[in-house]
Amino acid sequence: MDRKSQSRERLRPVDLARGHGLSTQAIRNYEEAGILPAAGRTSHGYRTYTSLHAAALRAFLALVPGHGHKTATSIMRAVNQGAAEEAFRLIDESHAQLLEDRRTLQAVESALRDLDPTTACEPGVGSEPGAVSGPGGTFIGPLAGKLGIQPATLRKWERAGLVRPRRDPLSGYRLYDEADVRDARLAHQLRRGGYLLEQIAPLIAQVRAAGGLEPLEAALCEWRGRLCARGRAMLTGAAELEAYLRERG
Repeated sequence: MDRKSQSRERLRPVDLARGHGLSTQAIRNYEEAGILPAAGRTSHGYRTYTSLHAAALRAFLALVPGHGHKTATSIMRAVNQGAAEEAFRLIDESHAQLLEDRRTLQAVESALRDLDPTTACEPGVGSEPGAVSGPGGTFIGPLAGKLGIQPATLRKWERAGLVRPRRDPLSGYRLYDEADVRDARLAHQLRRGGYLLEQIAPLIAQVRAAGGLEPLEAALCEWRGRLCARGRAMLTGAAELEAYLRERG
């Protein structure tokens, strides 16, 4: 069957739905959302679709894994409205976000590699009296001195949730345990890489949830795998979208 014959073939909603494990209601919803072109109607008012609608559905479903449902919907809506340039802009934004996510991952991996396995801090001068290393932790002065930053910076990081020191029961001064020192060093590396506190906070939380740096390696590997899967999904989506654009003529 040639392309012209296919374009004249009438498809019911159930014909589109079955091939993709969807419900007929989902097909109608996609049409109403602008993901599919408007359906034709029979003399009795029933929807009819063609190979063009089938191509649109394939394109949308291929775009979702790489771009997400919301962006994939916007891309298809733009194409169906004849605004291909807007669709390409949305695709470019998704690729830019993927690149930014890759850079974030690389920054985290670099920060972890740069961390000194020794977390002990040398005595230093702090803004709080008696700010020296104490039993079971390090005070703010030695930690700030070791990192080459001001104690005020550590207080700012504390307010942002990057470090969570406890208070020494005798002096009331901030006391940073081994995990706090690790988090402070990781935050310091990421700040040097130009990352904002609000970008660093969720990464620090992930380190805590993993129980330290070593278990985080598995999470980083999984993160890397997800980024690769997204990149490949974007290629698949691009191929199906191009096929749909050719079908539209």
